[in-house]
Amino acid sequence: MRRLLLAATCVLLTAAPAFSQTFRIALRQDLDVLDPTLATTYVGRIVFAGLCDKLFDIDEKLNIVPQLATGYEWADDRTLVIHLRPGVKFQNGEVLDAAAVKYSLERHLTMQGSFRKSEISAVDHVDVVDPGTVRVTLKSPSGAFLAQLTDRAGMILPPKAAEAAGKDFAQRPVCSGPFKFVERVPQDHVTLERFADYWDAKNIHFDKVVYQVLVDSSVRLANLKAGTVDLAEYVVPSDAAAVKADPKLRLIVSDALGYFGITNNLANGARADNPYGKNALVRHALDLAIDRVALVKVVFNDMYSPGVQAVPASSPFYDSALQVPTRDVAKAKALLKEAGVTTPVKLELLTFNDPDILQASEVIQSMAAEAGFDVHIQAIEFASSLQASQRGDYQAYMIGWSGRLDIDGNTYAFLHGAQGNNVSHYANPTVDKLLDEARGMTDIGKRRALYAEMWTQERQDLPITYLWIPRNIVGISAKLNGFRPVPDGMIRVQGLEMAK
Repeated sequence: MRRLLLAATCVLLTAAPAFSQTFRIALRQDLDVLDPTLATTYVGRIVFAGLCDKLFDIDEKLNIVPQLATGYEWADDRTLVIHLRPGVKFQNGEVLDAAAVKYSLERHLTMQGSFRKSEISAVDHVDVVDPGTVRVTLKSPSGAFLAQLTDRAGMILPPKAAEAAGKDFAQRPVCSGPFKFVERVPQDHVTLERFADYWDAKNIHFDKVVYQVLVDSSVRLANLKAGTVDLAEYVVPSDAAAVKADPKLRLIVSDALGYFGITNNLANGARADNPYGKNALVRHALDLAIDRVALVKVVFNDMYSPGVQAVPASSPFYDSALQVPTRDVAKAKALLKEAGVTTPVKLELLTFNDPDILQASEVIQSMAAEAGFDVHIQAIEFASSLQASQRGDYQAYMIGWSGRLDIDGNTYAFLHGAQGNNVSHYANPTVDKLLDEARGMTDIGKRRALYAEMWTQERQDLPITYLWIPRNIVGISAKLNGFRPVPDGMIRVQGLEMAK
């Protein structure tokens, strides 16, 4: 494998002319579907940042700021009134008005296969007050709802175009962002071109954006150093020093919002029918076999933080009482004996073929072997791994979540029963009740207490074995001005330009 990786570094993209008006972004993975209602991938959100504006955005300090909206107010604790930016057009010429917002929110709630439904399930109904005003009535108060509108749930689609395209909307998506769709070649690139009627056109300084899929970190680094891409949205920690040392480049490291861990198949089809899926003692044995401190030191150069929860320390919902367990091989073996399983316990670990994640999987494989596990790694392409997890074709899955502003966005869809991203099919009535109660409150202190109870139960059941909290590590051309490191990791093209 090492020979293949070294050889791959020779594969460079065609160099762009000096001061080209095409901005090239290297993506670590291929995205899934270009439909905000149905999409799930992190890199897809990066493409959407150029294609689809949202009602609200977040800034570097995690403040919610207007984008397609100009402002909002709570008429009461269940009624959100949103005021829309006048004069905004979709890329097909349709007008973005309150009717389009109502249509989009209802599409997110009702479309088959929607991954937004769980995010905005608090919505009872949406009313058009006038063309520039929308009233959203919730079923109960929610401290999380507004934050959901800063991401895909807040992306507004043109009703005529979406209805005409139906299930094929993702083939030629239409939104209201600064760049419009041109083409997508799966596993290779997505090309967008400037939308002339964009409402904030003065802050757009490129004619095109090309999102190039470069899965191999060595290839990403080689293309960044050669200048054939202008920005790599992810530099692996082991390459950070090389970027930092290159005078033609800049390394930007910032706090992130998400987590990485092992999602465990508890009840999603026949693949869950094994000792690991059916017995929490076996999952706890693997948990104790992993040295998270050593893992992040060896694989990620200590640039990440060991963790056992879904939010970083910078979050107001971070629970400092949740301590990272010390590796204890003897106790892990004792748990396997208590569980009455035959050792070594065979376990298939699904992962995707990013080199750093593969390395982390191999480190876990080695650690687990000492405790009585026989871990087999199945590495496949990222989007295929997501599909496998959805259909239950896995036992344990190395996967992370890029994170959201509110803890609800990092927990509800993954831990609440019957939610779209709950691919483990975990269902615990105590956890469901606590997540529902926390979602239905606005007081942060009271919500934090509910999440603390929820984590106690989650740590007993281990539907997800949380491992580390990543950081955003971005490499950019030293000529690129205007880059803003926002914790969600999205590449906002507004204000970006190359120095002449």
